[in-house]
Amino acid sequence: MTGIPQLGPQELAGLLTPAAAADALRGGLDPEACPQRTAIPVPAGELLLMPAASGTYAGVKIAGVVPGNAARGLPRITGSYLLLDGPTLRPLALLDGEVLTALRTPAVSSLALRHLAPTGRSLRLVLFGSGPQAYGHLEAVLAERALEQVVVVARDPGRAGRLVAHAEGLGVRARTGGAGEVAGADLVVCCTTAREPLFDGRLVRPGAVVVAVGSHEPSARETDTALVRRAAVYVESRTAALREAGDLLVPQAEGAIGPGHITGTLADLVHGRIPAGGARSCPQFFKSVGMAWEDLAVAVALFEAAEAHRET
Repeated sequence: MTGIPQLGPQELAGLLTPAAAADALRGGLDPEACPQRTAIPVPAGELLLMPAASGTYAGVKIAGVVPGNAARGLPRITGSYLLLDGPTLRPLALLDGEVLTALRTPAVSSLALRHLAPTGRSLRLVLFGSGPQAYGHLEAVLAERALEQVVVVARDPGRAGRLVAHAEGLGVRARTGGAGEVAGADLVVCCTTAREPLFDGRLVRPGAVVVAVGSHEPSARETDTALVRRAAVYVESRTAALREAGDLLVPQAEGAIGPGHITGTLADLVHGRIPAGGARSCPQFFKSVGMAWEDLAVAVALFEAAEAHRET
């Protein structure tokens, strides 16, 4: 590995827009063939290994989930991504895993919103969370749809206020609010560390879109059974969702839904196997757990953009 390029936050900054990252994902949709995430308990928290390969490239993300880092003023999620040449498995670059994840996860949501979110008018967004994913999702949503207003719902008033100021700096009317604000939302985006539902799913209107990205554990969820039971449900991969998505597995364990409750996948939406816009008679729910093929697709796009930038 000696001498391979190391692409840190400074080198990766500005290489891909949210829309470009979503485009990179669109070209790499093969989720059911993706190796599953390996989670290893360690004293500090959890170590995640996420390998993936295509014909041209391969790679692995090593991510740490460290709950105690917040008290140290450090990110809860750490990590690195080792990108490899596909045919030879020769190391090509080491990318900052935090930057990659902060770009990749909103890009997945962005791709789903292209096909599920209402069109033809400005939308009202309720955004749960105030960390890096909340910022990334705000910008990803703005890349796909015009927003009439953003309501930030977060535990820390100071962080919520800073996110509101950031939204206003992007030209969006914004304020803080509470969980009941979902009743008036066109879009609800959940990117938190919550282990229990954030809001009453009965309040979400038919046709509204809910995106949840905050957990990949069978016992953790950001949405409640009431929402999942009445919603059209979309996932990255049926296999991964029924292995890791607590938002679906908890209602299933309660007997409220069965494994066939999933309406479709991201690939179904992208390839037109399901009509764009979804069924407006019920809420639209996209649940993401994060997958290794997504990391590879965005890592490749970042690497190729960095190479092109070096050559100019």
